[in-house]
Amino acid sequence: MRLLFINPNSSAHMTESIVMAAREVLPGAEILGWTNAEGPPAIQGAADGDAAVPGLLALLPAARAEGADVIVIACFDDTGLAEARARAHCPVIGIGQAGYHVAALLGARFAVLTTLPVSVPVIEGNIRAQGFGAACEVVRPSGLAVLEVEDGSPETMAHLAAELTAMEAGEATAVVLGCAGMSAHLATLQAGTRLTLVDGVRAAAGLATALMLTAQRAA
Repeated sequence: MRLLFINPNSSAHMTESIVMAAREVLPGAEILGWTNAEGPPAIQGAADGDAAVPGLLALLPAARAEGADVIVIACFDDTGLAEARARAHCPVIGIGQAGYHVAALLGARFAVLTTLPVSVPVIEGNIRAQGFGAACEVVRPSGLAVLEVEDGSPETMAHLAAELTAMEAGEATAVVLGCAGMSAHLATLQAGTRLTLVDGVRAAAGLATALMLTAQRAA
């Protein structure tokens, strides 16, 4: 399987960490990571997402030429997901979408821990549109910027751990990590909470095999 992660932002170091996380799930697959050089350095809210879509869509012809079996939009906002699905030659999923599906399949209500408050309306809108409104308890902003989260300083990790501890008082038993930059910190964050953490990058990698096989049978 050739699985292509497209990072809608222009931070190549984030793309590298995304690919590393995906390879943990699918060590035998060919996993590619492409960065949208025309996007903003981080996607924080609807305006950044809108700015990233043209560059993301411009990569789709190259994805076809590369023979990608599944494309993953590697931004938790599922930036450009509908547009990419309409134009791509193969199945396209978003890491937010994948995270919600896996959390729901765990059989319990889930919550989302994300970055800045400006991202909350986008994520809440996606959750409703994708049919997970009843399953999601809350989308909680950490108040940390995307690149701050990815950097993972001791102060940042302590802050995220404290947010998860606070979320343990809610009804949700699973928390979807609402930023691709959190994928590198999954093990550390999971060790500090009794909640089940779902990383959208790994969730998308896991779902990609089923998508590829189904698409091949239908072809």
